[in-house]
Amino acid sequence: MDFLNTAFAPDGEAVETIGDGGAYLDWLVAAEMLPAAAATKMARRFGSKSMDAAAAEARRIREWMRQWLDEWRAAPRADYSDRVDALNKLLARESGGRELVANQGRYELRDAPAFESAQALVALPAAQLASLLTQEDPALIRECAGSSCTLWFLDRTRSHRRLFCSAAVCGNRAKVAAFRQRQK
Repeated sequence: MDFLNTAFAPDGEAVETIGDGGAYLDWLVAAEMLPAAAATKMARRFGSKSMDAAAAEARRIREWMRQWLDEWRAAPRADYSDRVDALNKLLARESGGRELVANQGRYELRDAPAFESAQALVALPAAQLASLLTQEDPALIRECAGSSCTLWFLDRTRSHRRLFCSAAVCGNRAKVAAFRQRQK
């Protein structure tokens, strides 16, 4: 859901957080999809032009994902085989194997993704979309009910009645607006 929220429009003003390749790498690190050291190596290895092209492709894929999720919420049992094929092609861009990593005196075997090009980085959010499609109920994917908010969220509350992306921000604004309306 965080990937969808990299473009939003508070109060109708569009904000794009993946403006260039550096911002895309920063977002992948912040979303814990890519270690910071790997992001630094990729920035040096692929260069800014290639990373900017990857960011542009990530923005296109984000909008494709947003549209697909919107349709999936409305018709979860529809045939999306063409989109599944496209998602599988995105997932196939990532290559790699496993690596042994020391972790607090113990060893762990971890997947070690490898990327042959900057555009292959779209496999990371594509994997998250695949996980969302396979593990979550489409009815729990929601858009914030805040009047000026365009963010999406996954409602994991017990009652599944969550309305706002953030109770502290959008929820509070709605309560204040309702209070003011009652006072009139």
